[in-house]
Amino acid sequence: MLIRALTILIFITATGLYPAYGQGGGPVAVPASEVRTFKNPYFGGESLTYEGKYKKFGFAFSIAEMEFRVMERPDSDSYYILSEAKSKGSLTKLFNFKFYQKIESTIDSRSLQVVKSVKRDEQGDRIRDSVADFDYAMKRVTWVETDPNEPAKSPKRVASTITPETQDLVTSVFMLRGKDLAVGKRYIFKVSDSGLVYDVPVKITARERQKTLFGKVWCWKIEPEIFGDGRVIEQKGSLTIWLTADEKRVPVRAKLKTELGRVEIKLERYVPASPPAPTDTTSQPS
Repeated sequence: MLIRALTILIFITATGLYPAYGQGGGPVAVPASEVRTFKNPYFGGESLTYEGKYKKFGFAFSIAEMEFRVMERPDSDSYYILSEAKSKGSLTKLFNFKFYQKIESTIDSRSLQVVKSVKRDEQGDRIRDSVADFDYAMKRVTWVETDPNEPAKSPKRVASTITPETQDLVTSVFMLRGKDLAVGKRYIFKVSDSGLVYDVPVKITARERQKTLFGKVWCWKIEPEIFGDGRVIEQKGSLTIWLTADEKRVPVRAKLKTELGRVEIKLERYVPASPPAPTDTTSQPS
């Protein structure tokens, strides 16, 4: 269950804005024209690398490394995000356990909606491949999972109804970066995982300084509710995320608490977006 929670933390929380709530807990009217209003959160060439540490009884063990790479596909009007998470350090040396997860997300660059998610999930000897296709015209996501170790086995299939705001686990955190954030705001986000769609309440609880790769900077403290009955993870726990309080909204830190211990995720390496290609303005001879 810890690995399940860790991978959810790695490919963090939820997506497009749905109803909003103020500090008093009552609904705040959001005009339909503003529900889909956000800044483009995708920066072609951006790369983020994280280290995950498991903490318990005063000890800290390095257990995972994660990387997100954003690419533009100008020939197909889409963005492509390659996300990889793999076990490392004490998890493999002391406990002889390995995991690897890769998610390839394709996003329409005009609507910023996820089109397809392709996942490879390895946990020890267990391997699963899956594809999720998002059809917004039909209002449906279709998820198909296969076992490459048993090619004759029938695939597992799940289909669910989606709305225009639904994203996958990877694209959701990028969409969160594009939203207007303020302390006291509460949102309900939608995220699709393994063919199911979850409502995830998200609270912006503070604006505080954090020690990061960029020095001590101001960050938004965000608390998504992914634990509990009917949630993405049906057990007790909590998740906290910190995004830099600047125009890039870089996720610099995350903290996961479960009954099995605590996991800290910190940004260790950041490569900014590639600068736009120069335009040739040289006049040609007549």
